[in-house]
Amino acid sequence: MKALLQILLICLASATLGQTIDLPPRPAQALGGKALADKITSMSFVERENFLLHEVLRGNVPDFYRKFCPVTVTNVSGGQTNTATFYAAPECLMVGADDDYLLTPVSPATAQFIADQLHCVLPTPRMSDAIYAAAAVKLAPAPIPPTPAMTTAAVFIRHNELVRQQRAAFLAAHPLGALTAGYKKDVVICARLASLPHKVAIYGWHQTNGVAIQPLYTGHTSAWVDYSHGIRLVLSALTVNGGSNSIPAVLADPRLCGLLSNEGVITNDAYPTNAIVPVTPVALVKLDLPWPQQFTATTNFGERVRQIDLGGDGRVLVDAPVADAFSPDKPVLLIFYALPNGNTIEQTFGKQLAPGDDWHFDIQHIGAQTRWLRAAVTNRTVVVAYLEAPAKSWPAWRREPGHDDAATVRIVQGVSGIFSAYKLELALTSHSGGGSFVCGWLGAVKAIPDNVVRIAFLDSDYNYTREAHAQKLVNWLAASPEHHLVVLAYHDAIALLNGKPFVSEAGGTWGRSRALLADLGEHLTFTSQTNGPLETYSAGNGRIQFLLHENPEKQILHTVQVERNGFIQAMVSGTAREGAGYAYFGERAYTNWIQAGVLNAEGRR
Repeated sequence: MKALLQILLICLASATLGQTIDLPPRPAQALGGKALADKITSMSFVERENFLLHEVLRGNVPDFYRKFCPVTVTNVSGGQTNTATFYAAPECLMVGADDDYLLTPVSPATAQFIADQLHCVLPTPRMSDAIYAAAAVKLAPAPIPPTPAMTTAAVFIRHNELVRQQRAAFLAAHPLGALTAGYKKDVVICARLASLPHKVAIYGWHQTNGVAIQPLYTGHTSAWVDYSHGIRLVLSALTVNGGSNSIPAVLADPRLCGLLSNEGVITNDAYPTNAIVPVTPVALVKLDLPWPQQFTATTNFGERVRQIDLGGDGRVLVDAPVADAFSPDKPVLLIFYALPNGNTIEQTFGKQLAPGDDWHFDIQHIGAQTRWLRAAVTNRTVVVAYLEAPAKSWPAWRREPGHDDAATVRIVQGVSGIFSAYKLELALTSHSGGGSFVCGWLGAVKAIPDNVVRIAFLDSDYNYTREAHAQKLVNWLAASPEHHLVVLAYHDAIALLNGKPFVSEAGGTWGRSRALLADLGEHLTFTSQTNGPLETYSAGNGRIQFLLHENPEKQILHTVQVERNGFIQAMVSGTAREGAGYAYFGERAYTNWIQAGVLNAEGRR
């Protein structure tokens, strides 16, 4: 009788427990799988991730995918037999219609973002085994020989067709919506991810004998997505011993975790959604709105701003002009400005200094210099992304255990995705320690992308090395007449702090800039000219410029270079706008563009 009552309670709880995902109805004009496949084929990784995320969360998934299937597991702990029932998606993540769908591998961060919005989790390896055991349809793995193309949409689409052909043989006995497994590896959560925040864990691809081809593996970075990866969503709510519970709570319970885990307690039950940035800029409730409505309108100069919290990777503030400044026919110039050590975004943005204000608000004025640029450079829509490190130091962030320079690439790609609807040009700039971010990015990319039109070091190339950076810069500069490199530096080795030098001849930006100049000089012909203490080296019809201040008075000019129109100079050097309406190291050209109030942490003024 007791056992019968327990079964009755489980059934009753199951009846009241939601077994469908909370998605809007599929839009009437939504694209089917084949049309979706055509669209993603030409997309970049970031564009594809954002696009698929958008399609899933707006409800463009098959109806049969929405009803999740029960999976029952048992274990014995402390002499007690425990029974749990969780609910898994009938298939791996897909978009499209019942008769025209596309299986969609995505990054773990994108998968986690989707799971969070739908009150779901990703499975553990033990749950993956249980899902396979419970599956009504067990498909044999159909591997495609590994090549560099295995991470491309073309191979995703090819594998989708292989799986659909396999599935067709079972449709008569098991229509779509029956629990199906075996055809993909699962992206899983596991205990070891606690020490591997930038990795993805995969497991599964069960053979028909139940043995998984892929043991638990965490060797890929979180940016690795190939055709074999499947995203199996599982509802977070489940029943345990007849009562309601949640998967995160069970995984954290030493008495119950064995129901769902072969590794004991798991407390890191989710991937960080900032592990790869593309999902971060997306506001769920505003997915169907154009980007301007995802930003906060300001009272100063009609700008729009948006803050993106990157958790352990800092924060970003994106500053855009009024929405009317954007046009499909006009390129967006997205400038990444990596902040100097010790400065916040608000201080870097700048303000009119009032009594009692921190002096840092009056040393860069990137906000005001940006407004000057918008008024002067009318053939581009100028947007600036301010990059602030967690401890206000990009060099310290890069030295932290578990960080690698691939994170800089993900940040740049993710923020760029906001403006993917426009022709997008990128500029990477930095001041002081922010140069560490840019040098890390340079070291991480295989080649500098063609849409990067400008790289500017504002007294910030401390981390430049010949081995990691020189050839990439040479190749990039040779690839297009639209590519500009600007280096601003002063003779810091002779500058005095309390009467004493504070950097070495080789280690400061003076030494690093001259090293970079010498390395590029092996491939380019530079001319030089002197204007007072300023020595200018130029190549490529002005596209490549080194502006080196000899500092005869032995002053500290580290921030003065930026304050005295240095950001403006860095953005227009080598163009017709250079020197027009401003002078580098001259008086501030942007005074009328300085705002009165401070930019606060929420991006409002």
